[in-house]
Amino acid sequence: MNTKKTKTKALKIALVLISFLINAPKTFAQNNDTKSQKIDVLESKIDSIISLLTLKEKVDMCHAQSKFSSKGVERLGIPEIWMSDGPHGVRAEISWDSWEYAGWTNDSITAFPALTCLAATFNPILSGEYGYNLGEEARYRKKDILLGPGVNIYRTPLNGRNFEYMGEDPFLASTMVVPYIKGVQKNGVAACVKHYALNNQELWRNEVSVEVSDRALYEIYLPAFKAAVIDGGVWSIMGAYNKFRGQYCCHNELLLNNILKKDWAFDGVVVSDWSGAHDTYESALFGLDIEMGTGTDGLGSSTANHYDNYYLATPFLKSIKSGEIDEAVVNDKVRRILRLMYRTNMSSNRPLGRVNNKEHHDIARKVAQEGIVLLKNKNNFFPVKDENITIAVIGENATRSMTAGGGSSELKPQFEISPLAGLKARYKNATIVHAMGYATGPSVYDAIIPSKLNADSLRVEAIKVAKNADIVLFFGGLNKSHLQDCEGADRKQFNLPFGQDELLNDILSVNKNVGYILMSGNAVEMPWLNQVNGVMQTWYLGSMAGQGIADVISGDVNPSGKLPFSFPVKLKDNAAHAFGESSYPGINYTQTYKEDILVGYRWHETKKIDPLYAFGYGLSYTNFNITGIKTDKKTYQPNDKIKVTCQITNTGNLDGAEVIQVYIGKPKSEVKRALKELKGFQKIHLKVGEQKNAELTIDAADLAFYDESISDWNLEKGDYKIYIGNASNSINKIININIK
Repeated sequence: MNTKKTKTKALKIALVLISFLINAPKTFAQNNDTKSQKIDVLESKIDSIISLLTLKEKVDMCHAQSKFSSKGVERLGIPEIWMSDGPHGVRAEISWDSWEYAGWTNDSITAFPALTCLAATFNPILSGEYGYNLGEEARYRKKDILLGPGVNIYRTPLNGRNFEYMGEDPFLASTMVVPYIKGVQKNGVAACVKHYALNNQELWRNEVSVEVSDRALYEIYLPAFKAAVIDGGVWSIMGAYNKFRGQYCCHNELLLNNILKKDWAFDGVVVSDWSGAHDTYESALFGLDIEMGTGTDGLGSSTANHYDNYYLATPFLKSIKSGEIDEAVVNDKVRRILRLMYRTNMSSNRPLGRVNNKEHHDIARKVAQEGIVLLKNKNNFFPVKDENITIAVIGENATRSMTAGGGSSELKPQFEISPLAGLKARYKNATIVHAMGYATGPSVYDAIIPSKLNADSLRVEAIKVAKNADIVLFFGGLNKSHLQDCEGADRKQFNLPFGQDELLNDILSVNKNVGYILMSGNAVEMPWLNQVNGVMQTWYLGSMAGQGIADVISGDVNPSGKLPFSFPVKLKDNAAHAFGESSYPGINYTQTYKEDILVGYRWHETKKIDPLYAFGYGLSYTNFNITGIKTDKKTYQPNDKIKVTCQITNTGNLDGAEVIQVYIGKPKSEVKRALKELKGFQKIHLKVGEQKNAELTIDAADLAFYDESISDWNLEKGDYKIYIGNASNSINKIININIK
C-alpha cells in the first residue's frame, strides 16, 4: 500500500469538500434568476460530492445508525443527521440503541401547546411564531430534523393521536401548517410533516389498508401535505405506518413517487416512520429516502434486525451490486439527503438557537390563551372573579402532568405549571380547595392498570369539598395515557373514563354551580351538559398550561378559540362510525372510508345531523356585530379572486377577538358535494367599541372538485352560495354568486 499516495488523495478530497462548504450558497435569493443560478451551483456541488462517495457510503446514508440519527461520511466531513420528536416540543434525548432515555440533565425544554390548540387559535401569524420558537429549541439541541408537524385529518374522535393534528378541515390545516413550517425552518432545522398519508387511526396502524376514493384523497386527506410542500417549502416528509390500497405508505408508488415527488415536485427527503419500511425493493424504488426504526416494536429492539440489516442497508447494497436495482436510485436518495444537509447542518449561516427563554414561554402562553375554546357559559358563569369565595377544584387533571405520556410526543419540560398552581397564583382573595375525585393508574398504561388509590374515598372527599364551595371547577376529560390521547392505540369509549360522569352527577346533587374544564385532544360525550353552567375546552397546553387556563377563567384574557373539529352528540353521529366496522376500524385489516368527502362538519350539515358543538364554534366574554357583508361582484371568471368584505364591531364590555369564517357551497352540482366548505377565515382583535373592516380573498379556482373521470380538478360553472359567519352552523349572511 502506497501510504504517501493515499494521504495525497485523501488531502485532495478534503480540499475539494472544504471548497464546497466554503462556497455553499448562503441564501436562496429572491431574484428568480439569481435563485436559479444558486440552485444550479448547489446541485453541481452535490453531484460532485456524490462522485466522491463509495457505493457503501451512499447506502449508509439511507438508513439509521441509531434510534434518531443516520450516518454521514466522516472521511469527507459530511455530518450525521440528527432527528427528534416532536410536533409541540423537542423530546428528551433517547439512548443510542434503545428506547430508554439517555439520562441527560441538560435536555429540558419548553413544552408548547399541542397542535389541536394551535389549530383552535385560527391564527396563522401565531402559528408562524410557534414554529419559529419551537425551531429555536430544536436548533439549540443540535437537531437537523424536527419530526412534526402532524396534519392527518381528524376523522374519528377515537383516534388516540388526534391531539397531535390540526383538525378535521383541510383548508384550516393547510393554512395553519405553512407558517409553522417556515418558522421552524428559519432556524436551519427541517420540519418533517407527518404522517403521509391517511394515518387516521392508531388501532391496527401497522396493518390496516385504507381504501378511499381519489376524490376524498385529493380533496380531504392530501391538501395540507400539498400546502406543506408547495407553499411551505418543507424539507422532509414522514411516511405513515398504514397501507393505502394494499401498499405501505412508507414506500407507496402513488403517494411518494407520483404525487409527492412528481406532481408536487418535492425536492426534500422522505423519512420512514419508525419500523414503517417493510421491503427492500419497494423502499428503494417507491420513494423512501431514509429508513428509520426497523427492527423495533416501539418498546424494545432486536439485534437480528440491527442497522446493517435494514431494508435500505446491506440488502439494498447487494441489490445494487447485482444489478437488480440501478445505482441511479441510491444517487437520487443521496442527492436529496445532501440537499437537506445544505439547508441544515451544512448551511454556512445557521443560527444557534435558544431554549427555555422568556419569549418561548410567552408564545406558549399566548397560544394557550388564544386556543382555549369557551363552549358553554350559562348565566355568565365565566369569567370567575377573584372575590372572597371558596372555589372547589375537583379532578386529577388539575394536577396531573400532561406533557408526560402520549407516545413519541411526550416531553421533558423545564417546568409545567398545573391548572391548580395557575389558579392559586392568580386568585389571591379566593379560597381554593382541591380534591382529586378520580384517579388514573401509575403509568402510561393507566387505562388498563387501576389506580392504587381508593375510588370511593376520593369520591366522598370530592363531594364534601364541592358541597362547601361557592363554585366548582371540575377538571376532567382525558389524559395522555394508553387507550386515551396516546400513540399506539385508539380510545375504547366515547364517554369519559375513570367514572367522571358518575362523579360529576354526584357533585351536581350537592352544588349546581359547576363549570367543566375539559382537557383533551378529542371530542367526548357529555350526557351532563344541560346540568353544568359552563364548559371550557382547554386541550393540552404544555409548560404554561396553568397560567393560560387561569388567564381565561379569570377573564384576564377573553377566550377566542374556535373548535377545529366537530363534537358529535353520540359516536354514531360521526361519519366514520355511521357505516359500521367496515368503515371503522375495518374488517380483516381493510378499511373503507365510506363517508367519502363528507368528513366532520361536511357530514353533519349535509346529512342534517346536529352536532353537540360545531366546527368553528367558540364563545367570547364580549359581543360582536358583523355587518355590511358583501362580495365585490356577483359574477366571476375561473381565474378571478372573490373578495368578501364586512365590518365587525365589538359591542360588549371587554376587548376580544372574533374569527370571520367564509364557507362556499355549490347547489345543484353535477357531483355529490358537501353543503358548504371552509374557504377563508380571518381572526380580528377588537377593543371595546372598536370597528374594523375585514377582507377575505378566495381564488375562484379553489372551488373546483377533483374529477375522477379526468383525474384532475374541475371547476363547475354556475351558481354558488357564499356563507359568512362565525361557525360552520352560525351564518350571518348567504350571498349568491355565479362563475361563468
